[in-house]
Amino acid sequence: MSQAETKPHTIGQQETIMSLDKTLQNGRSGHEELVPSRYAVRVGDIDVLVISDGVLPLPTKMLGHNADPAVRAAWLDDMFLPPDAFDWSLNVVLVRSGQQTILIDAGLGLDPNLNLPRAGQLAKRLESAGIDLGSVTDVVLTHMHMDHIGGLLVEGVKEKLRPDLRIHVAAAEVKFWEAPDFSHVAMPPGFPDALRATAKRFAQEYRSYLRTFDEEHEVAPGVVVRRTGGHTPGHSVVRLASGGDKLTFAGDAVFAVGFEHPDWYNGFEHDPEEAARVRLRLLTELAATGEQLVATHLPFPSVGRVAVDGEHFRWVPVFWDY
Repeated sequence: MSQAETKPHTIGQQETIMSLDKTLQNGRSGHEELVPSRYAVRVGDIDVLVISDGVLPLPTKMLGHNADPAVRAAWLDDMFLPPDAFDWSLNVVLVRSGQQTILIDAGLGLDPNLNLPRAGQLAKRLESAGIDLGSVTDVVLTHMHMDHIGGLLVEGVKEKLRPDLRIHVAAAEVKFWEAPDFSHVAMPPGFPDALRATAKRFAQEYRSYLRTFDEEHEVAPGVVVRRTGGHTPGHSVVRLASGGDKLTFAGDAVFAVGFEHPDWYNGFEHDPEEAARVRLRLLTELAATGEQLVATHLPFPSVGRVAVDGEHFRWVPVFWDY
């Protein structure tokens, strides 16, 4: 059962989000927006809220910098996307399992040097949803790119967090950002420096909160984070499982073009060959299980499933449940 914020609740939908009530403060509707920015999903006994952190414009070449430009242009044309740059979605997930409230990734935050005014909306949208940051018991980071950790660096956020907050991240990820290697990426100018600076600041400010793991860790009942590597050495995915239902938050392992072209390299991948192998394995697994998929940069709310389409894959978005 799920619910888009712009429609009234049905009785069933109210029951769906009841277990999130302890994290919601009553009576605050926030600023009106023309588009919905949160979407609720039920995974067995686990409640999930997908929250939009906004969008950021990036060059279309970032979708596959190893692809033939003509083939890439044809794919964009088939998808009715502009040829040069388009808006990448930024999705964050809030999970309620048992007595734990878990934030998976933290959005972009604010970096005035990059001029991305439509991204970094998480703090505002959490407040609009009535979500108290002090109720969050755990944060899981799929990796430490700035669009996944920057929301924790926004002024005033740290003071609202619990002193016993646990931030779960792969040990390999923390180690990588001590001396990051950008030799295989293809990012726009300014991004490597911004990524490096943000990761360094984050490690300094939140080191005492970090709870590292090697390959796999159960964060809460039915919530397991697993290192995949590829996109970054410690990149991880989070799998939710309860009552026979399953959902995987894939972080940056999957992009919109990756279903038809899993071998295309994304410009932010620090090991693009391994990232392509990770993507292929993950999509194959999700197609076999039929479980739901959410990813950071798929169009909001990014809830759907993976189907096999000949030698490739096909993204099957869910029908919105109002």
